[in-house]
Amino acid sequence: MRLSLASLGILAMTTVAIPADLPAPDKLPSVAEFPDVLATRDGTKITTKKDWEERRRPELKELFQHYMYGRFPAKPTKVTAKVLFEDTKAFDGKGTLREVEITFGPPEWPKIYLLIAVPNGKAPAACFVGPNFHGNHALTAHDKVRIPTEWVPASGPNVVKNKATAEGRGKQADTWPLQQVVESGYAVATFYCGDIQPDRDGVPEGMRKTMPVYKNVPLDETATVMWWAWGCHRAVDFLVTDKSIDAKRLAVVGHSRLGKTALLAGAFDDRFAVVIPHQSGCGGAGPSRSKNPKAEPVKRITTSFPHWFCANFTAFGDDTTKIPFDQHALVAICAPRPVLCTNAEEDQWANPAGQFDVLTAAAPAYKLYGDTKPVAAKMPETGKLSDERLGYFIRTGKHSMTPDDWKVYTQFADKWLK
Repeated sequence: MRLSLASLGILAMTTVAIPADLPAPDKLPSVAEFPDVLATRDGTKITTKKDWEERRRPELKELFQHYMYGRFPAKPTKVTAKVLFEDTKAFDGKGTLREVEITFGPPEWPKIYLLIAVPNGKAPAACFVGPNFHGNHALTAHDKVRIPTEWVPASGPNVVKNKATAEGRGKQADTWPLQQVVESGYAVATFYCGDIQPDRDGVPEGMRKTMPVYKNVPLDETATVMWWAWGCHRAVDFLVTDKSIDAKRLAVVGHSRLGKTALLAGAFDDRFAVVIPHQSGCGGAGPSRSKNPKAEPVKRITTSFPHWFCANFTAFGDDTTKIPFDQHALVAICAPRPVLCTNAEEDQWANPAGQFDVLTAAAPAYKLYGDTKPVAAKMPETGKLSDERLGYFIRTGKHSMTPDDWKVYTQFADKWLK
């Protein structure tokens, strides 16, 4: 049985009412190119920062909720935390590793298990925040780190019947190289995305089981990527109280579907000072109106992973020109905060060139804040970081998150999180 959020009385009401005038997807006008990020639905041209923040930015947030990611859940009225363990001599004595259990609802609700690595002697530290794919235990061999009890993908290390095992400890340490990041002077805070919502469709588990029971499920019901982004926000609720973390220097990061999550989390929470969607592709920093025949199209992603997006977005599979925005608008919502899109040459499925087009199309919103050149004039060559406010990097190789990628993240952070 699904529990109503309102009846439980622990979540505040959302601040934006659902517009009654949003047409069905097939009734929207066709726009072949990226819609003008500075033009409102009624055609008004936005020319000032004030009008952007008061009119267009809220409008875009509403459109992304209704037509793509589903409703943005309200913030819990209370978030509490309990330290499960702390090792002050981790990483050869260079850092402290701890895991924190974050509670934000009734006992039967999911909890977030946040793994935090902080450099010793450097407090408060700027922090990279984001979800991981298979559990905190996969990122370190430390025997105190919790092994998830929730469903995990079979592709995870040493997973048996979709259950994580102790044999998987440390097997994916290169994806979130904790010691490397700590030694560079930054903190890391990560949690298993399945703490919030396991990555499978149609099962009443995670935050999905807290939703009301509908006879007809709303076409803009909160979808999985939105739940993951919301989970990142709950992690921040704790981090802003942690004296070892600099709450004003948080960067959200994620890879692939969790890169989509990072971009959405950054767009919907200004507490993230830097946003880093890595190889996020379609549904992330990759355009829906793709010109790359090798890139993943909307129809394919919504067919293969229907739970990532709300039902309204599925309706655009045969005609993406009817989407009343494109992913440049999601980047633009982050303005004036820096966004870094990182990619790999062999990962055309994630549409590397299209992501640079997205950054370029988002630039007008950033110019409203006085940055006259927020993005490079052309896509940078392979292996060279473009560290403008709308940054870009592409390397050789495939779809993966590696220690070398993290060197780029920290290089970008060195400029923007000083």
